[in-house]
Amino acid sequence: MLKPTANQRSSNRMHIDQILLLVCFSLLSIGFVMVTSASLHLGVKMANDISHYPFNQLAHIILGLGFAACITQIPMRAWERWGQSLFIIGICLLLVVLIPGVGSKVNGSIRWLSIFGLRIQVSEVVKFISVIYVAGYINRHADHVRTSAYGLLKPLMLFSVACVLLLLEPDFGSAVVILIIAMGMMFLGGARISQFLVLLTFVTLLAVTLVYVSPYRLARVLSFRDPWADAKNTGFQLTQALISFGRGEFSGVGLGNGIQKLFYLPEAHTDFLFSVLGEELGLIGVILIISLFSALLIRAFAIGAQAEKNGARFSALVAYGLGIWFCFQSFVNMGVNMGMLPTKGLTLPLMSYGGGSMIVMCGAISVLFRIHYEVTEQSKGTINKDVYK
Repeated sequence: MLKPTANQRSSNRMHIDQILLLVCFSLLSIGFVMVTSASLHLGVKMANDISHYPFNQLAHIILGLGFAACITQIPMRAWERWGQSLFIIGICLLLVVLIPGVGSKVNGSIRWLSIFGLRIQVSEVVKFISVIYVAGYINRHADHVRTSAYGLLKPLMLFSVACVLLLLEPDFGSAVVILIIAMGMMFLGGARISQFLVLLTFVTLLAVTLVYVSPYRLARVLSFRDPWADAKNTGFQLTQALISFGRGEFSGVGLGNGIQKLFYLPEAHTDFLFSVLGEELGLIGVILIISLFSALLIRAFAIGAQAEKNGARFSALVAYGLGIWFCFQSFVNMGVNMGMLPTKGLTLPLMSYGGGSMIVMCGAISVLFRIHYEVTEQSKGTINKDVYK
């Protein structure tokens, strides 16, 4: 039997972006440590088991990595072919979760589907599908996007359907994230700045209107402006988060030594994990996490730029969209935790506690690795350019 040559062995190995791998591994590891620190006491109260939440989060990470390994085997041309069908599936999921008795209700919102004991937040799936769909649309209708206002509005009208369904859950934060993903990708896809500014103005006015007509959203905005005015009610969560950062100072009080997580700060292991990190690791930990997400954005855009240079337009747009999604959502989460933005229920990607969110986000990141692999193989001449058509 003939042994494969060195070049053949090299071409059979998955080319891995080492920097992206280091960034993602760091976020997963730090996130797991902080979830453990923030949830030990909660596990005793809720399940009479100190290891309940850390064990579940470890299982979520393992499932996420397994799912990611499967996703990396899917070529980008398949994602492009499936884009429109996936969007229809996403709309159907948003409808299904609203059916009484089907969707799981948590803290007054119906956002989850329970599948084999695992709660999947439908909005996270729809965010990933949105990236795939918009990339495919721009790739197919690039000229219309650049020259026609209708070419810009057509996909956004479809996304308005998804946003209405999200608002019925209600999940205003995810609706905003999806619109930002779509608009950001359209801008990078060549939409004219004048059209983009008009659209951005319209979306901003719509968001303000939705806040104004909704009492609970308006209350959140008002409490955000001055959380100390009603620190024991509407401003409670934000004031506790701010206390966490205040106690952390430069180097933190030490891992595991935070006290705000001890039933003072609500959702400390999920939406407000960043506040726990700020208290226990201080400004040093905060800067580290911001740096890691910045590095993730830079690598996503670098991979996208290389794909675009190689003629892989769809792959490039997907990379840009994933970068926008992860970094905008992390920006909102951190902004909420630090009192820069009104309170929204958005997780910190790859870090917050949650099974469905972790699995979807690991799968999304694996698509970036797949794009890097295909771009590298094409640059070496081992993948024909027809693979992108």
